[in-house]
Amino acid sequence: MTGKASPDVQKAALDLLRAGTVIPAHPLALTAARELDERRQRALTRYYLDAGSGGLAVGVHTTQFAIREVGLYDRVLSLAAETAAAWTDRQLAMVAGLAGPTAQAVAEAKVAVSLGYNAGLLSLAALKGQSEDQLIAHCEAVAAEIPLIGFYLQSAVGGLHLDANFWARFAAIQNVVAIKVAPFNRYKTIDVVRGIVAAGAENKVTLYTGNDDHIVLDLVTPFTVMRDGQPVTMRFKGGLLGHWSVWTKGAVEIFNRCREEAGKGAVSDELLGLDARVTDCNSAFFDVANNFHGCIAGCHEILRRQGLLEGIWCLDPAEGLSPGQAEELTRVSQLHADLADDAFVRANLERWLA
Repeated sequence: MTGKASPDVQKAALDLLRAGTVIPAHPLALTAARELDERRQRALTRYYLDAGSGGLAVGVHTTQFAIREVGLYDRVLSLAAETAAAWTDRQLAMVAGLAGPTAQAVAEAKVAVSLGYNAGLLSLAALKGQSEDQLIAHCEAVAAEIPLIGFYLQSAVGGLHLDANFWARFAAIQNVVAIKVAPFNRYKTIDVVRGIVAAGAENKVTLYTGNDDHIVLDLVTPFTVMRDGQPVTMRFKGGLLGHWSVWTKGAVEIFNRCREEAGKGAVSDELLGLDARVTDCNSAFFDVANNFHGCIAGCHEILRRQGLLEGIWCLDPAEGLSPGQAEELTRVSQLHADLADDAFVRANLERWLA
């Protein structure tokens, strides 16, 4: 079992996180009996690392929040950390999903730190109905245990409405290092930027896109808001995405193109046009036609077709592909085959599964 990260490793990981990188949200590999398939779980981790990911997010929505209810949280986090440490010497940013009421989230943060995770992605979905003061107190309690990444989760899958004032107070918390912006809503995305800038935290808090419906545009767009009559501009420096749990090698290549062109201040029409194609793929992966019901199963199905997963089983038997979703997955796989990494997976699958 891996242990707590050393101060030097922790600093390097947070430096990587702040610089911006590709962090796939790690799925859960299950057997037909809906038990953890450790062999394929390790294979997924190896795939993401070899595809060029700068880190992994484990225990997050894509991993299925229900791992907590079946006693798999510690094991799934441990397996990813052990596999990553054994597979590569590269510096990674390891992110643990944290959920539940305060006592649970704090306990999960302590587990994550003990396993060598560098930051925690905090879901507030379990705190629905609580006041802003209560939400901030909760975040402060968890941030006392682990560097914190905020999570603006879209409402279709349980997220709360969080306004610019909340994000200003959140960004001011000492141990907050980043925010994953994933409301799938441009107005709410700007609210996060407004909050960070209002807190004067634009050089402290790094923006990560979780807007799987606008990945490319988030990564190339300067977000400018006003403070004291002056424009302040922030950029998304990385992505922490369920969408990036599939076709990951292609995602890394797109991310690198976005960084390069945005850095030059000259984004090509071709790259801008790619946003619509990536979003079209996401519509099938995430089952937009059915209000995201099959968002986890859709990603599983792509991984199953590539041979990384044996099946698309989720912990909840009611979670699966929606009617017509398989056909949509076939459509985008054929139309956007150049964005996929099927050949890369075929060439390495046996090694990852060994």
